[in-house]
Amino acid sequence: MKYYSTNNQAPIADLHKAVVKGLAEDRGLYMPERINKLPKEFFENINKMSFQEIAYTVANAFFGEDVDPDALHDIVYDTLSFDCPVAKVKDNIYTLELFHGPTLAFKDVGARFMARLLQYFIRQEGKGQQVNVLVATSGDTGSAVANGFLGVDGIHVYVLYPKGKVSPIQECQFTTLGKNITAIEVDGVFDDCQALVKNAFMDAELNQHMKLTSANSINVARFLPQAFYYFNAYARMVENGNNEELVMCVPSGNFGNICAALFGHEMGLPIKRFIAANNANDIFYKYLQTGKYEPKPSKQTLANAMDVGDPSNFARIYDLYGKSHERIKSLISGATYSDEQIRQTMKACYDETGYILDPHGACGYQALEDGLKEGEIGVFCETAHPAKFKEKVDEILSIDVEIPDRLAAFMKGTKQSVPMTKDFADFKQYLLKQ
Repeated sequence: MKYYSTNNQAPIADLHKAVVKGLAEDRGLYMPERINKLPKEFFENINKMSFQEIAYTVANAFFGEDVDPDALHDIVYDTLSFDCPVAKVKDNIYTLELFHGPTLAFKDVGARFMARLLQYFIRQEGKGQQVNVLVATSGDTGSAVANGFLGVDGIHVYVLYPKGKVSPIQECQFTTLGKNITAIEVDGVFDDCQALVKNAFMDAELNQHMKLTSANSINVARFLPQAFYYFNAYARMVENGNNEELVMCVPSGNFGNICAALFGHEMGLPIKRFIAANNANDIFYKYLQTGKYEPKPSKQTLANAMDVGDPSNFARIYDLYGKSHERIKSLISGATYSDEQIRQTMKACYDETGYILDPHGACGYQALEDGLKEGEIGVFCETAHPAKFKEKVDEILSIDVEIPDRLAAFMKGTKQSVPMTKDFADFKQYLLKQ
C-alpha cells in the first residue's frame, strides 16, 4: 500500500516511511491510496468472531501488503489483551466502553499497536539510530502512548502536555514512568503542544540530529487501528439483534477516533450515519453549518481531552470525501455542549439509569438523546474510565468513584517532568542537547 499527503506536495510513501516519519514533508497527513472493501461473508459471520479475530481481518486489509502475516497476527493479538464491551444504557441508547485497556482510555489500542509496528520496522532495519517519538496530549493520548511504548528497545518518547490542563490522574500516568519516557510540561494549551511537535518534524537541523516520529493520531499507525472498535461494536450489536438503523456517536477532539470509524465505513461497515460530539470547542460543528473551516484557540473545558481548536484529522476527513461539504454533511452531523450542559447530562443519566458518564462520554450520550430519529439505535463511545476525572465526577454526581488498582498505582509514583515554554526555539534547543 502506498500513502500520499493530504497536501499533495510530498513524495508518495510506503507504510514503513509513513509510520516512521509520521508527518509528510509538506506538513500534510498521510492517507492510503485506496481503502480495501471487506467481503460480504465477513459481515455475515462477524457476530461469531472474537474481537481479536475481527481486528486481525481489518488490520490485514489495512497493513497486510506491508507486514508479514504472522508478525501482524502477533501485533494485533498482543495489542488486544482486553475486550471493549457494548452495554445498554437505556431504551435505544448503548455505550461502547473503550476504557478497559492498560490506561483505561480508548487510545490504548492505537498506541500499543503503533509501538509494536514501529518496533517491527526497527528490527527489520537492524541496529540503527534511536527513534524518538514526539506526542502532544490533551490528556489521554500521553498516558496511552507512554505506557504503550514503555520499555520498548530503540525508542524514546517525549510527551508534551499543557501545564495545569490535564487531570491529576492523567498527569500521573505519564510523568511517573521514567525509563524511556520523558514528560515535557508546556506553559500553554494543547494546540501549542501540537504546534511544537509539527514544527519539530519540519526542522531540518533537528531531523539531522535525531530520528523523529509522532504517536499522535496524525500517524497512520496510531489512528487506523481504532477502526477495530467499530467493527467489534457492530458485531456485538448483531449479537443482540439491534444492528439495523445504527448510529455511531463519537466524542471528538483531534478527530482521529471518528476518522478511523469513517475509514471502517468506507470498508463496508454498515453504520447508517455518524455524530461528532464536541464540547465548547465547536470548530467542526460550525464547519458543518457553514462549510467554512475556521480554527480557533482552544477553550479549556470539563472534557479536557477534547480541548482542541484545530483538529488535525479534519484534513483526512476532508480528503476522504473529496473536499465536499455536502458529502461530509450527509454522513456526519455535529453536536456541541457547554460545561453546564455536560454537568446536567452526567447528573441526569446517573439519576435515571445509574450509569456513570465521564465528561467526554456525556457529550456523546447527550448527542444521541438530542439527535436520534425514530427507529434508530444509537451507540456512543465512552472513551475513558470516569475515575480518570474523579474530582469532577465526584463533585457533579455527589458520589465517590472507586479508583481502579492500576490507576491507583500510577498515583503512588513521583512526578518527573521538564518545564518548557511554548516557544519552538526553546524546545528545539532542548532536543538538540538530547
